[in-house]
Amino acid sequence: NCLALLPDYGELSRCSNHLSLSLSALVVARGCTDVFCCILFILAILGYFAVGILAWSQGDPRKVIYPTDSRGQFCGQAGTPLEKKPLLFYFNILKCASPLTLLEFQCPTTQLCVESCPTKHMTLVNAYLNKGEQEYYKQFCKEGSAPEILKHGLCPSMLMSSKPFTRRCLPALSTMKGGVVVVGNETSFDNGKGGKVNATDFLDASKKSNVVVEARQVAMRIFEDYTVSWYWILIGLVIAMVVSLIFIVLLRYLAGIMIWVMIVMVILVIGYGIFHCAMEYRSLKGEPGSDVTIRDLGLQTDFSVYLQIRQTWLAFMIILSIVEVVVILLLVFLRKRVLIAIALIKEASRAVGHVMSSLFYPLLTFALLALVIAYWAITAVFLSTSNEQVYKVFNTTECEYSRDTCNPEMFNTTNISAQCPGAECLFAFYGGETYYHKYLIVFQFYNVFLFFWCANFVTALGQVTLAGAFASYYWAFKKPDDIPASPICSSLGRALRYHTGSLAFGSLILSLVQVIRVLLEYLDQKLKGENRFAKFLLSCLKCCFWCLEKFIKFLNRNAYIMVAIYGKSFCTSARDAFFLLMRNIIRVAVLDKVTDFLLFLGKLLIVGIVGICSFFFFSGRIKAVEQTAPSLNYYWVPILTVVVGSYLIAHGFFSVYAMCVDTLFLCFLEDLERNDGTAERPYFMSQNLLTILKKSNEDQAKTVD
Repeated sequence: NCLALLPDYGELSRCSNHLSLSLSALVVARGCTDVFCCILFILAILGYFAVGILAWSQGDPRKVIYPTDSRGQFCGQAGTPLEKKPLLFYFNILKCASPLTLLEFQCPTTQLCVESCPTKHMTLVNAYLNKGEQEYYKQFCKEGSAPEILKHGLCPSMLMSSKPFTRRCLPALSTMKGGVVVVGNETSFDNGKGGKVNATDFLDASKKSNVVVEARQVAMRIFEDYTVSWYWILIGLVIAMVVSLIFIVLLRYLAGIMIWVMIVMVILVIGYGIFHCAMEYRSLKGEPGSDVTIRDLGLQTDFSVYLQIRQTWLAFMIILSIVEVVVILLLVFLRKRVLIAIALIKEASRAVGHVMSSLFYPLLTFALLALVIAYWAITAVFLSTSNEQVYKVFNTTECEYSRDTCNPEMFNTTNISAQCPGAECLFAFYGGETYYHKYLIVFQFYNVFLFFWCANFVTALGQVTLAGAFASYYWAFKKPDDIPASPICSSLGRALRYHTGSLAFGSLILSLVQVIRVLLEYLDQKLKGENRFAKFLLSCLKCCFWCLEKFIKFLNRNAYIMVAIYGKSFCTSARDAFFLLMRNIIRVAVLDKVTDFLLFLGKLLIVGIVGICSFFFFSGRIKAVEQTAPSLNYYWVPILTVVVGSYLIAHGFFSVYAMCVDTLFLCFLEDLERNDGTAERPYFMSQNLLTILKKSNEDQAKTVD
């Protein structure tokens, strides 16, 4: 009879005052939920595999390494006729709007593999008139083009001084004093068609190239820093992992003390940061050049320059002061709620202590996410490199073959040139004439959409698994005797067996919103400088969908907890979770968020400790290890890497705690609504929570702290 009442925990307690409750028993009452979404997700995954196989059969990732000419031949590839021609030359660089076009192999102009880039400005007409220049010009023309050098399409109309970058010849743009843009040493030159071209005309097509060149120099220096400091970075990350584990263990036994110590330490760490910034600001007073503003300094590749001006340290000091004031005010006004939050964290510490395997579950989530990201990236590369060169018939007279596709190698053997004397088979664009190439953009979109769906599904699976394990702890009347033997494995098995459809449903809704946000960002980039009303409307839509995504994530998280507890469908669980939270909106707005804030302070403390230690080590501030520290171009590179890595590690551990707190909080609200402390309906919460809430069970013998 008791099993017939499952999964209603409040009703179950009426059957027997001493009857234990665990989620292993709830399997009897469970059934598959949201089956249609489960089938849809499986079909989508199979389609994803089909797209991947199709992309791998059509794409050629060598295009990422070797540039290709207009005939699809790889420049500089060993064992080919173009082995000694590693650079790609563009007939008309102005058709390449940005370096992204070059890197994506979509520049709609004739391309040629060359041994070296042109080093001087020269027009086609001048080369034809000067016999001595023809031989030099010939290397940038199609084979067999000289001396018929004037034939349309066989040679570029002009050459300009260029630099090799990513194995491609890009204009050698530079800026002289006064902001005058030059190519080589010239500000204007003949375009080979009877007109003049200013150097600034090439700025839009090559401006980003210069930014990328600067970025490449910075990237090379950063790479050098990583090569000499990678083992110290690993040591820093291991230290962060050890500190996180120690922190979790201490929370298990000294949760209350640790929380208050953590609060005080965070205040002290931020305070030290303010003090350090103030001392640096004071020490730079009177130093030559220290009063220059960041705006006047502009973009510098050597970022250490910014640390030599007072305004940088003043900005850091102001930001840290604001953070310090906000933290102190929150603690003062929410001090009563902090006590309940600490009790909830204590309960979460006990739950984590009894379910220690939960600390290592994020490793599985990380591995699955890495697999999803790798599959998406590989498929995207193969899809982007599966375009083919398309050739069209170009001519100056009316001809029925005008703009028809052609094969450049077999064009001279056809009767087209005889019927149309001025016709030529020239490169037109990258793409393809098959159905695969026509729907290539659809495959790219499908790849992005499935990436979001699979990534959100993996995250949802982790949330349901942890929620099921921690709910089994809360609803165990005698803790830890009534907790299942392997709560994580049992919860993972239930999630995959019964609730794959619910997880797919929730992650699908979130993925749709995320894809819409991506499309809005794309449209926003395309409308730069366009209609202001359209820009304003897009900004409003981006803000609305950002808020919608945050709300859906919050609702999904609580819906997954209800799915793990009761085994109902996603919509039913989302509805129950929403109304449960709305009935307790004050507790949700204060208690739950205070708990999240305290856990965030824990992550902040770990990152602060490891970050400060790495700063003093890599900057050479510690005299004892000054000789041990590696010599770096930018000492902030390993520091930033260690800080970001430490945060990710701490977030991995504390995400388990956060899920535990959210699960216990929802169970806590359910417990308060369903039970009243009588013998028929006793509370399942710990004695500590009962004391803080000034509640008790009639039969205190049943309560196990």
